[in-house]
Amino acid sequence: MEQILSYIPLDISLIAANFDRFLYGVWTTLNLTFIALFIGALLAIPMAIARASRHRFWNPIVWGYTYVFRGTPLLVQTYLIYYGFGQFEFIRHSWLWEPVLSSAWWCALIAFTLNTAAYSTELLRGAIIDTPKGEVEAAIATGHSYKARLRRIILPSAFRRAIPAYSNEVIFMLHGSVVASTITLQDILGVGRWLNGRYYLAYEGFITAALLYFLIVLCIASVFRWLERRYLRHLTRRETPATAEITPEPTR
Repeated sequence: MEQILSYIPLDISLIAANFDRFLYGVWTTLNLTFIALFIGALLAIPMAIARASRHRFWNPIVWGYTYVFRGTPLLVQTYLIYYGFGQFEFIRHSWLWEPVLSSAWWCALIAFTLNTAAYSTELLRGAIIDTPKGEVEAAIATGHSYKARLRRIILPSAFRRAIPAYSNEVIFMLHGSVVASTITLQDILGVGRWLNGRYYLAYEGFITAALLYFLIVLCIASVFRWLERRYLRHLTRRETPATAEITPEPTR
């Protein structure tokens, strides 16, 4: 075994000795990512409805919000919240400063939430707009009000059809969470950077972090494949059995 490890250009024993730190980094990454995705999804639903219905007051406001957060990098947004808010004296003396805005974790969560909410809004808006007209017309014909159509027909249909695209948003948000390591948080990449800097290594920390991200993405992709099979089964093209060849009856 020792001979095999001697051929591996990585210090496996050093990685194993500090693997508890990587597990803490996994917890930090998953905690930030999925809380941000959950809150962002809740914010995206009413904003997507406002965008899809072209509400005369809320539509331009939501459009401006999504344009800003989709048009600027997540790193810049995180820096503006973490480093920028502290430049304003009225914010430093507000009740939000000590428990929230002075904490790197809360600043990262706010930035991640606002970012994913902007992308999820436009994603869900497209799914709402693409709702088959026949479903909407059937709901109108059966006397459903606008709110009832949204609750019973449009939103459930949009949620199902948005599953494949939203899986990409979840993975992108997971990858984007590496920004947290730049504001002192020990996420997966932060622990990898710490390991390399602590022991003057070149690859061990980054390769371990990459493998952990790969395993997490593999799990996420598996969950979304199961959701697609469960809720989008009716949209898959079914193969029709080949037409049986009719053999002519023998002539007498």
